[in-house]
Amino acid sequence: MASYFERSNRRWLDRLPRNLTDSARSLHPRTLLAAIVVGLITGAVGAGFKSAVNNVLQWRSQLASLLSPIPPLAWLVTVLVSGGMVALSFWLMKRFAPDTSGSGIPQIEGHLDGKLPLIWQRVLPIKLVGGFLSLGAGMLAGFEGPTIQMGGSIGQMIGGWLKSSQEHQRILIAVGAGAGLATAFNAPLAGMALIGEEMRPRFRSQTLAYHGLLFGCVMATIVLRVIRGQSAIISLTQFKRVPLDSLWMFIILGILFGVMGYAFNRGLFKLLDWFDLLPPLAVRWKGFILGSVIGILSLLPLPLTNGGDNAVLWAFNSQSHSSTLILIFCGRFLLTLICYGSGAIGGIFAPMLGIASIASVVIARHFHLLFPAQIPEPAVMAIAGMGALVAATVRAPLTAILLTIEMTDNYFVILPLLVTCLVASVVAEGLGGKPIYAVLLERTLAKQKHGKD
Repeated sequence: MASYFERSNRRWLDRLPRNLTDSARSLHPRTLLAAIVVGLITGAVGAGFKSAVNNVLQWRSQLASLLSPIPPLAWLVTVLVSGGMVALSFWLMKRFAPDTSGSGIPQIEGHLDGKLPLIWQRVLPIKLVGGFLSLGAGMLAGFEGPTIQMGGSIGQMIGGWLKSSQEHQRILIAVGAGAGLATAFNAPLAGMALIGEEMRPRFRSQTLAYHGLLFGCVMATIVLRVIRGQSAIISLTQFKRVPLDSLWMFIILGILFGVMGYAFNRGLFKLLDWFDLLPPLAVRWKGFILGSVIGILSLLPLPLTNGGDNAVLWAFNSQSHSSTLILIFCGRFLLTLICYGSGAIGGIFAPMLGIASIASVVIARHFHLLFPAQIPEPAVMAIAGMGALVAATVRAPLTAILLTIEMTDNYFVILPLLVTCLVASVVAEGLGGKPIYAVLLERTLAKQKHGKD
């Protein structure tokens, strides 16, 4: 197959006028075609993965409802199913592919920097199966982690099959990672921004990398929309433009979320240290115990488990008292830290969106009571808050802005979203916090070095 592409590429270049040949070589049609294939496969795998996880979550909910007349049996079955799924996910990860732990974003970033290996033959199947088990059990983790690492693995797989150069394989890995985020959130622009703003890989041909990433993210999004439709990932109210005299509220909101993002990262790093110190017996039972707790909490009529979509929708539609919202916020905040800190497979974007939306609704209610004329639609602050927490923790405000806009189809709130995300990012930086993925990569490299020593 590789020789066929090479011959076709040479024939295509020979037909071009001489003054266009250099430009065509810089774009490298064969690699662009490979990027399209990577996007198509990533979109199909990501959409299928999400559908499978949602189906098992629905099945678990139906099973719990069926057994609800007999509470002891419902609790026992839930503990065995959820605990068993998470325990199996941890076993597969530890036994076959430890580098699939967590979201996988630091691993992809480390590989693009030439610091970590990427072996798609083990990463792709374990991330797929392990992620299905972990997310299907109701863990507080997002689809984007698995789809990003699987997308990067698909890029390496296609590059290897086509016998692409090492440089072009790196480009295809970046394309697959961006397409993975695009698939998770129906957000092609955010997929592109993640690579440029967070991972920041350097390529000899930035033009080729840019066009490849564009093709991959677009094709992945098209496949996703063909499979699930063109509606937003989270269908919320379509908000109008926010009055300019209310932007000061979004500055305050950004400050609050900057502090929250700093606290979130500090708490996560402390929990990671704590999990590293667990004795071997506790490590062996970690998955089952954690999965059992999550399973039991899923029986409660409150959005304390699952990724984040359910929490976002609940926060926007809930008429509950602010004290209830604060309780759910605290619960999800702590559970997100525990789930991600344990090393379970899954992303952190989606849980943070859920946390931020709940906190934002509480803040917006109080602003609306004090200044009803300036903030006629208080829920719009939840849109801004969702992006702000991601910006403060990941330190990638552009990615957060595009992600929030695309996943909710709220394009008119871009100005307050910009203000909130930028302020949150600056405040978190000013407090001395470090970007979450940079720290996670440093920890991974330190463990790798310690293991070699």
